[in-house]
Amino acid sequence: MRNLIYLIILFSFACSQPAEKTPTTAYVMALGVAQDAGYPQMNCKKECCAAAWKNSELKRTTSCLAIVDPISKEQWIIDATPNIKEQLQLLKQKTGTEKLDGILFTHAHMGHYTGLMHFGKEVMGTDNLPVFAMPKMKTFLEENGPWSQLVRLENINIKALKSDSTFNLNENIKIKPFLVPHRDEFSETVGYEITINNKSLIFIPDIDKWEKWETNITELIKKVDYAFLDATFYKNGELKRDMSEIPHPFVEESMELFSSLSDADKQKIHFIHFNHTNPLLIEESSAQKEVFEKGFNLAKEGQLIRF
Repeated sequence: MRNLIYLIILFSFACSQPAEKTPTTAYVMALGVAQDAGYPQMNCKKECCAAAWKNSELKRTTSCLAIVDPISKEQWIIDATPNIKEQLQLLKQKTGTEKLDGILFTHAHMGHYTGLMHFGKEVMGTDNLPVFAMPKMKTFLEENGPWSQLVRLENINIKALKSDSTFNLNENIKIKPFLVPHRDEFSETVGYEITINNKSLIFIPDIDKWEKWETNITELIKKVDYAFLDATFYKNGELKRDMSEIPHPFVEESMELFSSLSDADKQKIHFIHFNHTNPLLIEESSAQKEVFEKGFNLAKEGQLIRF
């Protein structure tokens, strides 16, 4: 009887908590947090993925952000991932529609653009959906099938971007792409700065190493309000191969680099783009605890970033 009363009290308390309100001004929403192949990764039979194969609630989709303006009723996504179906449904749960007003691309690695296939005649058959891309990325889409068919049939309308040039996504949202060093086999790679209500967020899901970039990332963090940063691997040796062949800033390296930041600046940082081997995907792991204890954050699917 005492346990029943306790459960009733807990249920009443939970029901009395107000649901998170959707912002009334433009905001950003995290639709995915994993590396290109998602979590668990296809054909992974290792311990890192075992629990996620058994429990679908542990699965995570590929790194993606949505930019939503409830005033103009417009919404965009940064990158079209292989998980775009699920991600647009997650967006619909918050906004009431999966309609898109455009896609902004970071680069031409598989997890960041291949969701474009769903906008062709076999699926949605969109009409001149605005797609924002840097020059090499634009050429790659125009000259290589099946993406070139989307251009030819006017399913997409590619808008050329220029690095470090700010443009208005609409009257409430400003966007600035900026080049970052990465493995640019098919296109250049960019991060984005999103400015809403005079506050800004930078999104850098992929970069080789911070020291290879001509921009001082620590100083940049001080200037913005949110920083969603590459956390593909937690530490060196995470893979049984030469990890210099696939350079990313290890989270351990990033936390050391950012250790001199103030507590307030550390709180701006949200690590994202986790490889399936990254222990930050495991709830309550020692890696997660270390990140939180050092004052940093982890991006979460469904997370709202208010400006």
